[in-house]
Amino acid sequence: MSKQENKVDFSKFLKRDKSKDLRRVFEAKEFQNVKDIIYNSAKVFKEQIAFVIKHKDGDNIEYENVTYKRLLEDINKLGTAFYSMKLKAKRIAVIGKNRYEWVLAHLANLLGGIISVPLDKDLEYEELEGSLIRSKADCIVFDEKLTEKVEKIKENNNTNLTEYICMGEREGFSSIGELLNLGQKLLDSGEKDYLNYIVDENALSILLFTSGTTDKSKAVMLSQKNIASNIYAMQCAEDIRPTDTNIAFLPFHHIFGSTCMVMMIACGVKTVFPDGLRYIKQNLNEYKITVFVGVPILIESIYKTIMKEIEKQGKTKLIKTAIVVSNFLLKFHIDLRRVLFKQVIDALGGELRFVVSGGAPADAKIAKGFNDLGIKTVQGYGLSETAPVIAAENDKIMKPGSVGVPMINDTVKIVNRDEEGIGEIIVKGPNVMLGYYEMPELTEKTIIDGWFYTGDLGYIDKKGVLFITGRNKNLIVLKNGKKIFPEEIETLVNRLELVEESMVFGMPDKNDKDDVKLAVKIFYNKEVAQEKYADKTEEELYKIIWEQIKELNKSFPRYKHIQQLILSNEELIKTTTKKVKRQEEMKKILADVGVE
Repeated sequence: MSKQENKVDFSKFLKRDKSKDLRRVFEAKEFQNVKDIIYNSAKVFKEQIAFVIKHKDGDNIEYENVTYKRLLEDINKLGTAFYSMKLKAKRIAVIGKNRYEWVLAHLANLLGGIISVPLDKDLEYEELEGSLIRSKADCIVFDEKLTEKVEKIKENNNTNLTEYICMGEREGFSSIGELLNLGQKLLDSGEKDYLNYIVDENALSILLFTSGTTDKSKAVMLSQKNIASNIYAMQCAEDIRPTDTNIAFLPFHHIFGSTCMVMMIACGVKTVFPDGLRYIKQNLNEYKITVFVGVPILIESIYKTIMKEIEKQGKTKLIKTAIVVSNFLLKFHIDLRRVLFKQVIDALGGELRFVVSGGAPADAKIAKGFNDLGIKTVQGYGLSETAPVIAAENDKIMKPGSVGVPMINDTVKIVNRDEEGIGEIIVKGPNVMLGYYEMPELTEKTIIDGWFYTGDLGYIDKKGVLFITGRNKNLIVLKNGKKIFPEEIETLVNRLELVEESMVFGMPDKNDKDDVKLAVKIFYNKEVAQEKYADKTEEELYKIIWEQIKELNKSFPRYKHIQQLILSNEELIKTTTKKVKRQEEMKKILADVGVE
């Protein structure tokens, strides 16, 4: 960036709202569709860097900066090429890791009225083929690493696909690079059909398969109004700046990832791509990341890494004391956190200031830990069906353990409440999906009079702050009518140092077929076991963890006591967004213990 560009005053894009509405912190410009968002950013942030592409050739590394101006030009080139391939008004599946070509393909679809079908790169062949068949995709844009699967799909010819486009270079396939060149030639010759396309913001624009913890995922139908309204709401709530550098951790095939990607573009942010989970710390330092959005398991992993490093250096007591002092000074509006904990923040690149956690319930202790260190961390809540954010913490309201307040354009209610005020969360707003694809009966059961029934359980406190207690389908109901939210107990179990992850469930009671006993399956942390319990057998580790569980039980009423422990040296079965597939795990557990 040149010195002149450094002098640009971005404060006008970040006006704080001074109203008493807890849901709105910043002023933002509202758009009705993604095309208008992209065109606005290309105008306002023209020469700013939108994406950084890292090129590696052995030990030689080069960084290619893509400006907002070039981003729009590339989208229009690719979209024009798509139109020349008779893909106008068709369906294009996009599959691969987070990369610039993924962004181009998805946005070229949206700006030209082509239905975008983001697919999970980790799908097995049968699931991938099934998703392509169910979505009726006409074309697939794929990462070169998936060439073998795509060649098999092409050979078997069971899908509706007529075009196969590789993000990189692969013999026998068109590439994004070739199509950009083709699009440029067509535009130079005066072709304007793609450029002139007028978006219908209420039409189906994205067909998204949920990461589903059930056997058959649902296909969610989203419009551009769904996406644009949610981006506007997030801009009103969160402190995202045009001077920020974001790292795209969340997979783009997940709606949280792709909506956040467009939101970063709307805010004029620079986005970079991670090299993989193993390189998180390296990438934070390499790019001087200031903001990122992630799922709790990732954020917790980073926090635990920090704490382990502090412990190794023997500074645990010092840091704890400094936090107490820092929090006391905050009461007098004296904020020394980033000075006191500079060394810790420097280990994460030195610039990290804002973390958004979403996609699954997070441990309030982790969020508080980051905030104590001067890295603002907020928790959000949403679903694929709501494009995705329903509620989030913000500068005006941060309550540990909560998911903040509803978005500015959402209305949230709790229905069918029990004696404790806990019930199902329902939401109404412009971000609620069009429905489930080719599942009218399920859509009618889920969306009633405009209200989307989330299937999540929670309550709203006197200030209007939303708390999630668990999923309706995960609720464990004992014979005596007592209800147990497994997520609540899992949060505490996961804090045990030997626990990597856990699942609390109801194990059928052999003595009473109508009742269950509370049990937990734990995948133990092999790194901690090796560091601190290297001389212990797995059986001895079991005894150590069981004693800790019994101690934990003392903090719960008797009906919530864990009565059985299953220790595993294998990870729990999870979706690609790191949610445990409870039904599949239960089948495995019951098969292992011989219960049908």
